[in-house]
Amino acid sequence: MSLKTKLVLAITGLVLLISGLLSLVYMTQLLHDAVQQSYDTNRMVANQVRLSLQRALEIGLKDRVVDPGNPNQLRDLAAEAVRDNEALQAVVESVNRYSLTVYDINIGDSQSRTLLSTNPENQDKPLPVRPNYSLFLNANPLQLMAEVFGPPKVFEVVVPLERNGEPFATVHVGVRTTLLRAAYAPWLAEAFTLMGFALGTALVAAFLLSNLALRPMEEISMQLDYWTSAGLAQGGQEPARIEEKVSKQDMAAQVSTKIERIGQRMRNVEEVFSALKENLDQILGNLQDGILLFTADGRAVLVSEAARRFLAMDRDSILGRHAREIFDRTTVLGHTLREAFDAGITLVKEEVLTETGRRLQASLDFIHDDDTHRGLGALVTLHDLESVEQIEMELELSRRMAAIGRLTSGVGHEVKNPINAIVVHLELLKTKLGDASAPAVRHLEVIEAEIHRLDRVVQTLVDFSRPVELQLREQDLRPVIGDVLALAAEELSTRNIELISEFPPHPVMTNIDSDLLKQATLNVIQNGAQAMPEGGKLRVILEEDRKTAVVRIADEGHGIPDEIREKIFDLYFTTKTEGSGIGLAMTYRILQLHHGSIEVQSRAGHGTEFQLRIPIVSAEWGRRHLQPSSTEHEGV
Repeated sequence: MSLKTKLVLAITGLVLLISGLLSLVYMTQLLHDAVQQSYDTNRMVANQVRLSLQRALEIGLKDRVVDPGNPNQLRDLAAEAVRDNEALQAVVESVNRYSLTVYDINIGDSQSRTLLSTNPENQDKPLPVRPNYSLFLNANPLQLMAEVFGPPKVFEVVVPLERNGEPFATVHVGVRTTLLRAAYAPWLAEAFTLMGFALGTALVAAFLLSNLALRPMEEISMQLDYWTSAGLAQGGQEPARIEEKVSKQDMAAQVSTKIERIGQRMRNVEEVFSALKENLDQILGNLQDGILLFTADGRAVLVSEAARRFLAMDRDSILGRHAREIFDRTTVLGHTLREAFDAGITLVKEEVLTETGRRLQASLDFIHDDDTHRGLGALVTLHDLESVEQIEMELELSRRMAAIGRLTSGVGHEVKNPINAIVVHLELLKTKLGDASAPAVRHLEVIEAEIHRLDRVVQTLVDFSRPVELQLREQDLRPVIGDVLALAAEELSTRNIELISEFPPHPVMTNIDSDLLKQATLNVIQNGAQAMPEGGKLRVILEEDRKTAVVRIADEGHGIPDEIREKIFDLYFTTKTEGSGIGLAMTYRILQLHHGSIEVQSRAGHGTEFQLRIPIVSAEWGRRHLQPSSTEHEGV
């Protein structure tokens, strides 16, 4: 049997299976609808009998005096009223006679004894125990067919009649499965006929369509020969031997073999391409310069990770977009690159000063084919001129902070001892003078106050240079910053400052000491609030920059003058009359302890923005490299 014949039979069998399943589902749904319709009809019949029962009881019990302590008397009166009411009996008899699925009707009291029944033998006897119709209604398809087409069984629809919120009587409508089967047998016969016709039609159509679909296979084989001819000449076997082997197979097997060869060649090319792409992405990811490669029609096909820092756009949103969509004319950098790109002018290390005062170097090179001089694309390179200067400034600041730490570690001890000695002798001198009103005593009090202030200054130096024990724990940065905002919100509102916060929707996992980081963030927020004495807006934004979490805190104050911007992280440097000059220095140190950094951008009259950068760690990386807690042993 050839593969073509097997395929035709397989398709025909599959169509037969699908058609049979669909027909079975149709039959099951039809039977379920029939049972549901019967339930709705019998439920309506039960409600009609209950309404007649209610009227019979109202008429029969009217003006009757009932002893509350004698429930049997009430039951006898109710039975009398039910059995003497001709209208009720007429309704019960007519429903039982003319309904196609009703087997019998029983009316019972609260004690489950029969008051009235279409079967006289049930009078004053316990109600028949039958399964509820709802169980039959909720049965699965197999159970449904087994009940309808199996041994006869009676289900009942029960409708209660309540008095004062408690059951007083019940109406039981019996439904026999044989009556259901007789009522809906014509429907099922018609459904079977339609199912058989559908199956026959599906089989014929499947056989014809499968043959028609397989006819173009020879044509496909010829096309595959064209694509595999080059690969055969370079393969490990001789082309003639391979062709001889393939020719012995039937048409379907030949196509399968040829497709397998093409697939293998494509997998080899894909492996090489994936390796090259991975290496290129790794190289671009480590570059500090922004690189964008454009095709001849001006669309970006290669973008380095650092480019997003220069263009303020996500790398994925840049890929595939045209240069006109990437370079925004409203910015200095975008305007420069857009003008050069549109005019086809090459830029060679063009220095650009951005709106934030940042100095960049932009280059634009157009790529041409040496033989045809046809344009192949363009390469844009962006370089941050301030990056080296910033690194040198950070190193200088770190060196100065380290020098302060080394100085205070020795000076603190040397100064504390003389201060303690001075305090002791000052107390002795005050004791010897005796008279508290003497002029010399007032001078001694001034000296004592100044010595205590000097002692606090020395203690601050010692505390700043003391080793800090970090309690590192991997946690989401969002609730940590949220606690700081909740703590500062009330104070900011009293200063007429509107707090605006933006958090990403997903967790930002970092390995931090939450208490120290809260202190560092709160210091910057308080500085921003103090920079706006007349109120304004303070923005706190948490975002991700590659593998770094960035907390941006921006105010609308007067900004930081350029001449003091490099000194704001120095210990005891402050421009405020009531400032201590410790807050930003402590913030800088806390960020260093977390292997992070703090950056500041400020323009006169436009406010200041601090950026607190903290490394993001994954759970696996954190377990492998970072301990739950660590101790810092070196002063900064």
